[in-house]
Amino acid sequence: MAIAFSRTPDGDIISDHHLIAEVLREALPYIDYLKGKILVIKLGGSTLEHQQVVLQDIIWLSALGARPVLVHGGGPYINEWLKRLQIPTRFENGLRVTDAQTLEVVRMVLLGQVNQGLVLMASQMGGKAIGLCGTDAGLVRARIADERLGFVGEVEEVDPTLVQVLVEQGYIPIIAPLGQGPDGTCLNINADVVAAHLAGALNAEKLIFLSNVVGICRPDGSLISELTEEEALRLIDEGVIQGGMIPKVAACLDALRSVPRVHIVDGREPHVLLRELFTDQGAGTMIVRGTRQPSA
Repeated sequence: MAIAFSRTPDGDIISDHHLIAEVLREALPYIDYLKGKILVIKLGGSTLEHQQVVLQDIIWLSALGARPVLVHGGGPYINEWLKRLQIPTRFENGLRVTDAQTLEVVRMVLLGQVNQGLVLMASQMGGKAIGLCGTDAGLVRARIADERLGFVGEVEEVDPTLVQVLVEQGYIPIIAPLGQGPDGTCLNINADVVAAHLAGALNAEKLIFLSNVVGICRPDGSLISELTEEEALRLIDEGVIQGGMIPKVAACLDALRSVPRVHIVDGREPHVLLRELFTDQGAGTMIVRGTRQPSA
C-alpha cells in the first residue's frame, strides 16, 4: 500500500499514518469523556440541505458511545409549501402567525416531509433512528404564546421519559418541534426553544445549534470562540448580537440553567460536529455559565 506524505508549516515531512495518529491522539480524550453523555443537536431549517453529513456525524457519535438527540426545524420548506398552496404568510416580531390552515401545512412538512426524511436517510446510512414530535407521550406540553400568533406554543413542561428510554436502548431520537396544548391541540413551537428545554430536561452535557452562521462575531467580523452568560447579555445590550441571533442566544442562555455548555456552529461546514467535539481548537462559539474570572 502506498503511503502519502505531506509537509508541516515548518517544512517537516510527515506521513498520512502520522497524521491519523495525531488526530486520534487529540480526539481520544474527548471521545472517552462523551461516552454515555447526552448531546442535544438542533439542525436549523436553513441548514437542512447539509443533513446527510450532519446525520453521518451523529451516527458516528452514537457508535462512539455518545447519546445524540436531534431536534430539527423546517422553516424554508414550510414557506415553500405555503407559497405553493397560495396560503399567505405573516410574521409578528419574527414569529410565524399560525392559523388553522397554516398549522396543517406545518404539521405536514415537519412530520411527513422533514422528520420522516431524516429518519429514512439515517436508517439508510446505518443509523438506528426513530422519529418523534413533541405531542408524542406528552413530550412537550405548551400553552398559546400570544393570541395574535394563533397556534404558536410556548413551552410549559418537557417530559423526557420517552427520549431517555430510547437513547438508553441505542436509538437516535429525531424530534419535530410541535407541542401539545392544554386542550389537546397541536401547537407550532420554535425549534431552538424546544431544543433548549429538552436539553435541560435531559441534563444534556452539551446543546449544539447547527445554524447558517459561523457563530457569534465581533463588530469587525471576527469570531468569538467563547462567551460567558454575562458577556453574551452585554453584547445583546450593545447591539453586537442582533436580529435573528437574539432569540437563538436567548435559547442558549435558558439552556445554561441545566446544561453546562451551549454551542453555536456553522452547520454548512462539513463534519463541523466532529471538529467542535473532538478537537482542541473546536468550531463556532461556546457559551458557558457564570462570569469570567479576572486574570491575575
